[in-house]
Amino acid sequence: MSKITLEQLQTELDNGLTNKKIASKYDMNIRSVERRRAQIGALSGRSTLVRHKHKDDSSTGKILEWIKTNVKAEEVNRSINALRKAFTDEVPRAEPVKLKSNLTSNTDMLNLYVISDYHLGMMAWGEETGADWDLNLAEKTLIQWFEAAIIQSQNTRHAVFCNLSDFLHWDGMDAVTPQSKHVLDADSRFQKMVRVCIRLMRKIISMLLEKHETVTFLNVGGNHDPASTVWLREMFSAFYDDEDRVFVDVNPDLYCCYEFGLTSLFFHHGHKRRVGNIDTVFASKFRDVFGRTKHSYAHMGHLHSVDVKETNLMLIEQHRTLAAPDAYAASGGWMSGRDAKVITYHKQFGEVARLTISIDMLESIDNAK
Repeated sequence: MSKITLEQLQTELDNGLTNKKIASKYDMNIRSVERRRAQIGALSGRSTLVRHKHKDDSSTGKILEWIKTNVKAEEVNRSINALRKAFTDEVPRAEPVKLKSNLTSNTDMLNLYVISDYHLGMMAWGEETGADWDLNLAEKTLIQWFEAAIIQSQNTRHAVFCNLSDFLHWDGMDAVTPQSKHVLDADSRFQKMVRVCIRLMRKIISMLLEKHETVTFLNVGGNHDPASTVWLREMFSAFYDDEDRVFVDVNPDLYCCYEFGLTSLFFHHGHKRRVGNIDTVFASKFRDVFGRTKHSYAHMGHLHSVDVKETNLMLIEQHRTLAAPDAYAASGGWMSGRDAKVITYHKQFGEVARLTISIDMLESIDNAK
């Protein structure tokens, strides 16, 4: 027995085929067609009243139809359409990016580009928080940061681009935190924020591919955008299916690992474990990797401030954010510097270099143009 997809069924219905004709065409029981048709109705909010013309005639006739509003389904459809639009903006699919031939890359080193708590879509009023932040400013800032970071960082064969989560300020149609439902200061709409997010990630990966032979893309689950982290992983994994130089880690665990020779890198957003008690979690979860490597480093975000701790097991670093503080942070007195880092690791020796680019440096570059 064949199985028709919802998309195929909708096409056949749009072409005027009855349930009976569709069942015959796809070698299906008419009841199966009716159940599939009901699924379309549930998603679209459309309900259809039908009757059998005769007990021996399984064809149906539509008596009347009414439209009911299904808010959740409409929200899902709007989000899906936003994702689809973002992937067709400017570039219809992932084309291979040419590596710049004038770069001599060290095969034994990698650059780790860490972005944490970027809060794309957050609104901050400088008079209240000390610095402005909105969707346009956030997009411009991140592109500028990667332009500077790529030029100034070491020429390595490999790159790891780690989004330590909370890249999006909120995670659905309502601008609230997923768990506590705290109302957030939001700029624009969720659909627009999703579109900018995808456009940014695509642009950054293309920029990295011009410098590095391979790029690994990590998206670590956090507390502001846990669902969006999921679709970022899955959609970008599919998007770069044909690009052998890009690897997208789709591991759903909140704790991630990257093995590079005798160096191991661990990642966690920081909302479940803190700097002082996370080393044993990494060593336990990734026991094989930890046992094979000599130099171990853990990276975290969440609190928007620097905290570094060295234990018997590894060096743990909590990262700042490039984003401006929102009204909640400013009123609570939680202030910190704004920067992001590129850390260079050697297969044999661990960390060998680092580059810190602050928001002040970016503003200085911008003013000099």
